[in-house]
Amino acid sequence: MSDIRPHRIVFANEKGGTGKSTTAVHVAVALAYRGARVAAIDLDPRQRTFARYLENRAETAERRRIDLPTASFAVYQGDVGGMEELVGELGKGCDFVVFDTPGRDDELARHAATEADTLVTPMNDSFVDFDLIGQVEGETFKVKRLSFYAELIWEARIKRSRATIEQQRREMDWVVVRNRTGHVEARNMARIEQALSELSKRVGFRVAQGLSERVIYRELFPSGLTLLDKGHLGELGTSHLVARQELRQLVQALKLPDFMRKEPQLELA
Repeated sequence: MSDIRPHRIVFANEKGGTGKSTTAVHVAVALAYRGARVAAIDLDPRQRTFARYLENRAETAERRRIDLPTASFAVYQGDVGGMEELVGELGKGCDFVVFDTPGRDDELARHAATEADTLVTPMNDSFVDFDLIGQVEGETFKVKRLSFYAELIWEARIKRSRATIEQQRREMDWVVVRNRTGHVEARNMARIEQALSELSKRVGFRVAQGLSERVIYRELFPSGLTLLDKGHLGELGTSHLVARQELRQLVQALKLPDFMRKEPQLELA
């Protein structure tokens, strides 16, 4: 990539339980499989799910004596200035820096989100999660106002648009990812889809299909393996293959900068 500054991919949602860390790990590993140099920063020192997944991955690679494409990573707790120093150190020579933020509002999460080149907001298909970005009327399900979080990102994008010209910065691409859509009643899904479509036109985010709730993700965590580690997972069932296809489509939908050192190993066979 031509830019000196690595592309920042930030997974942010002020609500927990949306599949944020799982999605972040799989995207980071998918990029590593392409040959990208990836750094990862976990901004949730209490949960440490992102970092623990990558620690487990490193331990599995060492124990089995296998090569597993991965990311260099760190857990950070401190102020914004220190975080930017860490990004400079850990991200030096990298193509991407992937951030996993906590499921709450704090200074670091806000800063990471507003500095993102690609901001990914996973949400479950429910109006409880939708409320994070917008509020709807109780009868018509029409969007009546933006949430605080959506306004924050909207203002950040306006500032970024100025910096795009003045500082030659990238424009922020905000992608709302709909996770776990498989068990949601069809009428509710349609209402959420309509509300997202309406809100996306106001705020300017894109909508992408994410990952369904599957046992495989919880089973893989202790080993740090992902759906991309085809040769190390044993025999895969149909649901695993479908999940891998979902991941493949998600990575494509993010439309990340293309360096194309090699193709990602996302074969479905």
